Amino acid sequence: MREIIEELERRRRAAREGGGQRRVEAQHAKGKLTARERIDVLLDEDSFEEWDVFVEHRCADFEMPGKTVPGDGVVTGHGTINGRTIFVFSQDFTVFGGSLSEAHAGKICKILDHAMRVGAPVIGLNDSGGARIQEGIDSLAGYAEVFQRNVLASGVIPQISMIMGPCAGGAVYSPAITDFVFMVRDSSYMYVTGPEVVKTVTHETVSHEELGGATTHSSKSGVADRAFENDIDAILSVRRFVGFLPSSNVDELPQWDITDHVDREDESLNSLIPDNPNKPYDMHELIEKIVDNGDFFELKPDYAGNILTGFGRMGGSPVGIVANQPMILAGCLDIQSSTKAARFIRFCDAFSIPIVTLVDVPGFLPGTAQEYGGIIRHGAKLLYAYAECTVPKVTVITRKAYGGAYDVMASKHLRGDVNFAWPTAEIAVMGPKGAVEIIFRQDIGDAEKIEKRTEEYRQKFANPFVAGHRGFIDDVILPSETRKRVCRSLKMLKNKHLQNPWRKHGNIPL
Repeated sequence: MREIIEELERRRRAAREGGGQRRVEAQHAKGKLTARERIDVLLDEDSFEEWDVFVEHRCADFEMPGKTVPGDGVVTGHGTINGRTIFVFSQDFTVFGGSLSEAHAGKICKILDHAMRVGAPVIGLNDSGGARIQEGIDSLAGYAEVFQRNVLASGVIPQISMIMGPCAGGAVYSPAITDFVFMVRDSSYMYVTGPEVVKTVTHETVSHEELGGATTHSSKSGVADRAFENDIDAILSVRRFVGFLPSSNVDELPQWDITDHVDREDESLNSLIPDNPNKPYDMHELIEKIVDNGDFFELKPDYAGNILTGFGRMGGSPVGIVANQPMILAGCLDIQSSTKAARFIRFCDAFSIPIVTLVDVPGFLPGTAQEYGGIIRHGAKLLYAYAECTVPKVTVITRKAYGGAYDVMASKHLRGDVNFAWPTAEIAVMGPKGAVEIIFRQDIGDAEKIEKRTEEYRQKFANPFVAGHRGFIDDVILPSETRKRVCRSLKMLKNKHLQNPWRKHGNIPL
């Protein structure tokens, strides 16, 4: 028996050693943790249950039979974050460069299957050189098996991808399907084809970082939801992030102790809106003053900044927040912001997370670049997402809500449950000046008359009361009482039940 126990320990030790001390030191020299160190930081202490520690590849070609490492380059299993069950896989770059083999893929597929059965989130720590070339088509088949499970799990359990090293070629499509992608600056990158292929095909000279680094994907492509400074920062932030999410699409939202009174009012909000309607203000201030303890986890903060998305809590329960940002492009909707918000809304709807929408939108961004880029189709994604959404929806119009953009931003006409407006709200087909110049175009040469007509239009239409008369606004509220009124509305909507007509699936304008 002693010999068997010693053999077991020897095999486990071999798995823990990964690719060996030299490769571990090389990993550390790059400022990166090893696969197991990452899991230790991510999960609660002593909660990790590892699976398939003895799995090895089955490749018989290219001298591979003599090159086996227990675990085959990926550590898989389950544990807890703040006591909640989480499934995790962590690719080990010290073993065959973290490359994916048939056996490696099988380990990932196993935890995805189990996560769906028990209803628990999956977090993937990606650090891989791509498909294991020696296995040829078997490694490609392994990727496809993972992709298929990512798709089936979409909307069933939260899936989070953490890119903590290279992620290239076919490997990028699994993270792309998952719900959220987080990256680490200067040590992680994603791209379909690397700099060498790009140079050969297009004659462009570009670095790994410029082509697919964390800054590129968090600010230019929008592929990444956040970029962090190092492994520790990224992992600890994800631990915090998971606290906003339910374990599955049938689980209740995680509830936190209420340490911030739901009836709290903030008088400073009464002076948030500038007297000049063309002067911007920072919507972050409003968000942080109405959520519990100012705790707002923003997503894609460096991408499409004219709209803000992220999670907060109100009354101890998670909410998704979508808000126009007047500081950037005056809060106009464009292609990037429409897509960014639509995807976020659909995630919230899939997992029954209420949505709070803060509106200050003068319209869709005009111009040939937007029209040629398909703003009609991309803007329709946002409309579609809000219209399809059945979770509680509370909307607050702070200032401008003009034209089609008013309709799109969770209006009463798209089944908004509770729609508030501040006294400063301007709800109209368009801005007063533009409207007057169309209606009274014959007076355009008379500045005094146009100014008088503009003020007349503003008093008559550019206010919340016309919409209030029609019942399109449920109440005009003081800015200072926004948190109280929204929290009360969310509590009232807690047991909301609304179902869309049966269908296999809709056809969102992709």
